[in-house]
Amino acid sequence: MRRTKARLPYHRKISGRTNYKKRLELLKSGKDRLVVRKTNKHLIMQIIRYEPAGDKVVVSANSKELTKEGWKNSCKNLSACYLTGLLLGKKAKDKKLTQAVLDIGLQTPVKGSKLFASLKGIIDSGISIPASKEVFPNDDRISGKHISAKIEKDFELLKNKLMK
Repeated sequence: MRRTKARLPYHRKISGRTNYKKRLELLKSGKDRLVVRKTNKHLIMQIIRYEPAGDKVVVSANSKELTKEGWKNSCKNLSACYLTGLLLGKKAKDKKLTQAVLDIGLQTPVKGSKLFASLKGIIDSGISIPASKEVFPNDDRISGKHISAKIEKDFELLKNKLMK
């Protein structure tokens, strides 16, 4: 009796965690990747460089770090996502990074979402990332006017601090 070996695809592909076709397209660009991931309480942003031995995280920012900067509100709202992008942009400038390409993984891109608020934050800090201005949330939502005046005040203070 003749046996054939069944070829299994990559484990991360089976479990639905990696789209290798999309990953290959991003790697072919030759630029660093801006990886944005959401958790239930925080937002994690990393700039990752491909190396043959494995991906290397060049710089990273977490919305939890905003509390050290004086942010007293939720770390998962639109304003916090924008400020996390500003924080990552500031760290990236210190490491002399100037450009990247967005990698949101398997998350669904929704116009005006937290993902694009964080992208706007890093672009406003001076890092060049290709993106359409149509997908960004409007400035009133980013500054927190739709939530309360207290958040808007805290947002402006921290934004000015991070832009310096």
